[in-house]
Amino acid sequence: MTAQPDTLPDASTETNASLKYKRVLLKISGEALMGDQGFGIKPEVVSTVADEIAAIMEEGVKVAVVVGGGNIFRGLQNSSKLGMDRAAADYVGMLATVMNALILQGVLKSRGVQVRVLTAISIDKVAEPYIRLRAMRHLEKGRVVVFGGGTGNPFFSTDTTSALRAAEIGADVVLMAKNGVDGVYDKDPNVHSDATRYDELTYDDVLIKNLKVMDQTAISLCKDTKLPIIVFDFNAKGSITRILHGEKVGTTIA
Repeated sequence: MTAQPDTLPDASTETNASLKYKRVLLKISGEALMGDQGFGIKPEVVSTVADEIAAIMEEGVKVAVVVGGGNIFRGLQNSSKLGMDRAAADYVGMLATVMNALILQGVLKSRGVQVRVLTAISIDKVAEPYIRLRAMRHLEKGRVVVFGGGTGNPFFSTDTTSALRAAEIGADVVLMAKNGVDGVYDKDPNVHSDATRYDELTYDDVLIKNLKVMDQTAISLCKDTKLPIIVFDFNAKGSITRILHGEKVGTTIA
């Protein structure tokens, strides 16, 4: 694949000095992109995500994004239903994440945001291969980097991809965007009216209580690299901006 030329100088936008986090990894699940639909992508949801990203880019924040693919295909669930082996199904799921990444790229471009999709599996007709230094260079030039294809390996979730890529690019925080859920609860708030939301948790709290935030591999990696995680509802307009300015939003795991 021929590398795209660096036509832009290094980003000239100065980072807002009041920001608590200046380089972030935003994780968006495929299920979140569905909105209230049963499958696919709800345009209003993608528009909300793109607007939030565009807003923080104006403050000079370096933004990387990992998108899931559960709105199209989930390897773990569908492998048993279809009689496929898990590895093959996971590769299909990786392709689903690339589809979501390309859609997000297109919506961001429509807002004038410079963006690149990098994938861990080779699809050189539509995206660049994931190379850590290339991702870092795009961030330095003020581009949003969207990671597709998971880790490139079966049996690893996009949660683990988020923790891994965040560590690789030196992110200050992992932002876990949820659709309609404003943090981490002791039980499913959509089912239990008495569910209690946590304002703060430790990594060990999540592991020991088996809270459904990220899979345990991802949590352990964040713990090892001392990466804080903030779980929030991206439907609340301006949530990401408030988080970056140090306001208490959602649940912090650190």
